[in-house]
Amino acid sequence: MGRNRHGADPSGTGDDAGVDARFTALLEDSAEELYESAPCGYLSTMMDGTIARINATLLGWLGLDRADVVGRKRFADLLTVGGKLYHETHFAPLLRMRGEVGGVALEMRGADGGRLPVLVSSVVKYGTEGEPLLIRTTVFDASDRRSYEEELLRRRRDAEQAHAEAEQARAEAEQARAEAEEARSQAEADRSRLADALAVLQQSLVPASLPEVPGLETAVYYHTASADRLGGDFYDLFPLDGTRWAFFLGDVCGKGPEAASLTSLTRYTLRAAALHDPDPTAALTTLNAVLHERYAGGGDPRYCTVVFGVVEPGGDGSATVRLASGGHPPALVLRADGRADYLPTPGGLLVGILPTAPVGTVETTLAPGETLLLYTDGLTEARTGPARDQLFGDDALLAFGGAQAPASPQETVAALTTLLRGFGDGLDDDTALLALGVPALPPPARRPATDRPS
Repeated sequence: MGRNRHGADPSGTGDDAGVDARFTALLEDSAEELYESAPCGYLSTMMDGTIARINATLLGWLGLDRADVVGRKRFADLLTVGGKLYHETHFAPLLRMRGEVGGVALEMRGADGGRLPVLVSSVVKYGTEGEPLLIRTTVFDASDRRSYEEELLRRRRDAEQAHAEAEQARAEAEQARAEAEEARSQAEADRSRLADALAVLQQSLVPASLPEVPGLETAVYYHTASADRLGGDFYDLFPLDGTRWAFFLGDVCGKGPEAASLTSLTRYTLRAAALHDPDPTAALTTLNAVLHERYAGGGDPRYCTVVFGVVEPGGDGSATVRLASGGHPPALVLRADGRADYLPTPGGLLVGILPTAPVGTVETTLAPGETLLLYTDGLTEARTGPARDQLFGDDALLAFGGAQAPASPQETVAALTTLLRGFGDGLDDDTALLALGVPALPPPARRPATDRPS
């Protein structure tokens, strides 16, 4: 006999009670057990990122012990180098601004050094007075998803190749038609004129050459990813007074005319701010106020990442460099002893998003033969590998710099230019390089041989 719409057995044989009892027994897991053994990772952190609680699932994925994590590590400590940079410059600022961020792809680092692709969602828990208390984060293993996406990418390339072959056959068939050939030639001519106009405009956004700086060597390189689209990378070098020089390098959001307008405003604001107050932090603070007032107030926030520095050659052949960064990749220093080191500027956020944005600062001294390199993320985010499905990354850049050191700015930029060209179609973003260095000391002169008395 069938059940009624409420699920009861009209025969009254008691089969329902047995089924309910068995079903209830299956749901006797405690809330703690459900949390610890969930099919995804859970963790709760304080507002500064310190981990207050983490479930066994995530600990097992990473091969970590709870005692080594809770109260001892921050969430960013569980990420790879690239993940940390993205967390500090993008994820964390958006979380503070929105109160929640969902479905962000990151990579976590296991105890054995292995990498685990994950999807991360975080939400801020607020108190009764609206004050932020803690951050709750959910972590999903995205290993299978990444494999699936790679397979989709391969299939897409195959489809695009087949489409390209079909288009080529079609073009060959239409080549005989004089009117179509004339129209195509006219379109190519128009595109060439547009590319020439864009190239002239692009050159107006960056200096054609760098000025000579007494006691320093400089080199620069700019790669435009597309001839028919304006880029958003920028740089400059200019004197502050008789001894100090200011320089900056950055990347604005977006492409095209809007990015060009933002680039122009950023460059001239930084120049004017530096002449008023040469302190790097003050220059970026002024830029943040200008961009936020200009764009965020109208409901169309625009931002940039930028590093601003002041260099002062010393009388002993060295040079002192002070840097301030707003969400930009860290500068790289090629030391005279053959090492390469990053100059991290933690805490710096995107410039222009918030009314007040913290700035990360660092200071270093360049000895003779040492070079400071600034770069945009087109370099570290270049796609490598046979399938162009991997990023060049920060670790590879550090290793590349170590292999070049010691090197002059010209040698450093020349080596990186060759590297960029080797990426081929994997370099699909604009890339700017700016290197400053102290000339190496000349080798000591040999004393002439003297005749000894017999």
